[in-house]
Amino acid sequence: MHYISTRGLSEPRSFMNILLEGLAPDGGLYVPVGYPKFTDANLDAMRSMSYAQLAHFILEKFIDDIPSEELRQLIVATYTAELFGSEHITPLKRLDDGLYLLGLSEGPTLAFKDLALQLLGRLFEYALSQSGGTLNILGATSGDTGSAAEYALRGLKGIRVFMLSPLGRMSEFQRKQMYTLQDTNIFNIAIKGVFDDCQDVVKKVNEDGVFKSRFSLGAVNSINWARIAAQVVYYAYGYFKATSTNSEFVSYAVPTGNFGDILAGFVARQMGVPIKRLILATNENNVLQEFFQTGVYRPRKSKEVSVTSSPSMDISKASNFERYIFDLVHRDAVRMQELWENLEQNGAFDISGTRDFEQIQETGIVAGSSTHQNRLQTIRAIHKAYNVIIDPHTADGVQVGMQMWEKGIPLICLETAKPAKFSETIREAIGIEPDRPASFAKLEGLMERFDVLEPDAEEIKKYIQAHV
Repeated sequence: MHYISTRGLSEPRSFMNILLEGLAPDGGLYVPVGYPKFTDANLDAMRSMSYAQLAHFILEKFIDDIPSEELRQLIVATYTAELFGSEHITPLKRLDDGLYLLGLSEGPTLAFKDLALQLLGRLFEYALSQSGGTLNILGATSGDTGSAAEYALRGLKGIRVFMLSPLGRMSEFQRKQMYTLQDTNIFNIAIKGVFDDCQDVVKKVNEDGVFKSRFSLGAVNSINWARIAAQVVYYAYGYFKATSTNSEFVSYAVPTGNFGDILAGFVARQMGVPIKRLILATNENNVLQEFFQTGVYRPRKSKEVSVTSSPSMDISKASNFERYIFDLVHRDAVRMQELWENLEQNGAFDISGTRDFEQIQETGIVAGSSTHQNRLQTIRAIHKAYNVIIDPHTADGVQVGMQMWEKGIPLICLETAKPAKFSETIREAIGIEPDRPASFAKLEGLMERFDVLEPDAEEIKKYIQAHV
């Protein structure tokens, strides 16, 4: 399996060559040259697999330059009951006839990002053991990626993590999870701005090829293809748990901000998992909803990004969206350059009235949005009907998913985080303090360690240089 850039100007590369790199040299994102396809026999065999077995079966199609048995050992060591609470890893919870929650938040930081980042940490360790090199991770987080990455990489030899987060824009639990880590290889940088500013800085630093090479910069954000590949697994696992035959279809409701989670569902569908619809849920920052309904992609300026009660989705520029558009335009690099030039020069691009827009329906993605009041109402309704507490991001997914639910097609809503991470909103909705794991019982009393910087690429470069 080889990987190419969405900008079309980079030579095909193997998985191990892109694992530590992040963005391609031409500024694009790496994608596989094609998506492997599951046969009917594959689907029959996959149905009875454990989560780790399924992960190995899927991931070895994307990672063929790590010996299969060594890859299997990395996967088995990652997806354990000790780390994820049970042998199911992502347990499927039935709420009602045809309505399910897929539990993706059973890992060490209580968010779905653990599923990919725990494996990514082991892949990084493996790669560095082969090369004998070091790696400086530069990432951006709106709340959950940062803590999941830091918990996966803390204390690892040869790896440093420089994580940018928007100052004052995360929940208290999210902030404390990250900023209280005292490991000497973890550097938290609070940026005076919004998540998009953090993400822009990461991209600008990566565009400096000399600096990137000199300081061995890598990525843990979902611009790293390994993140997407690992997330494909739970779409397949959820499908098999919700159905009894491969002739059945399911739909997924996916709360998303940076488009990585739903992109993994799109890839699973392209590979042949019988998914009818991927229902994209945004919050008040509804750039993606606007695109899927109108064909206009117009990221907002930083000052236009709303602060909401589902803060991990307070994102305007969805980096993984580029991978989706690349496939939507049939991997036409000239067309991609045209669209991204419009985006750079005019702040938007418009595909309405084109064949590209007409083809969106064929990709299975539909979109809607949710508000703070919608979130509160949905949290209340789910708690009252099923005695289950969901976090505000999951509530966005449930709210939009149920609006677009086609009766007769099972609907699987992704439970992306534990409610304990957003206790203020849970208290507002139902007047209950959500349960918190014992490991985080004294989180608020721990000392924080972080630096505050401007959203300036040169300043971040100086900071990295001073700490390596």
